[in-house]
Amino acid sequence: MVTNPSFLKTVSDIFTSEFKERGSKFIGYLFPAKSEHEFDEQLQKLKTELWDASHHCYAYRIGASDTTEFSSDDGEPSGTAGLPILNQLKSSELVDVGAISVRYFGGTKLGKSGLIESYGESIRLAIDAAKLLEIKLVQFVQVTYPYSQENAINKLILDYELVEQTAEYLAEVSKLFACPIQNISILKNSLEALEHLSISHKMLHKSYIYL
Repeated sequence: MVTNPSFLKTVSDIFTSEFKERGSKFIGYLFPAKSEHEFDEQLQKLKTELWDASHHCYAYRIGASDTTEFSSDDGEPSGTAGLPILNQLKSSELVDVGAISVRYFGGTKLGKSGLIESYGESIRLAIDAAKLLEIKLVQFVQVTYPYSQENAINKLILDYELVEQTAEYLAEVSKLFACPIQNISILKNSLEALEHLSISHKMLHKSYIYL
């Protein structure tokens, strides 16, 4: 398990790359995978479609809060394929993704350093071609206030990059906001300073949200 930072990225579609190195063809695949089952489905599909490939090497990073990582060399020398693929995902701070690099052997051995470079490059190119989505770690905050304090709340929204999740308009206004984790301490201080205006708040759970 890996503890993640406050800002991550993912993909919502499949992106590919292709290049040749001394006769060997490498095809890189980057795709969304929110579970090991989703990843396995894509891997088996690719193995069926590209059954004649020499190797199907891969890695995945699943889960934003506690990331599960795994990689496979699929018959290549240990550490020369799966790990370089995984390192590309990690260096780009990607989660809920899988990456597969398919190799068609071209008759010339590449050596360990050549394999490491080629497998990593195939996924780096796929990442470069990808449209990346942002994921942020936030804390949810429930804020209740009189209608007369709408301007004060709007200022907090702008100052602390709050994202409104739900709103309820009864005798008072009650809104649920997502606050970027790096702003939560100063938001809490600001809300406490506004309590004399009948603005109350409740700090709730933390989670990752897609932007």
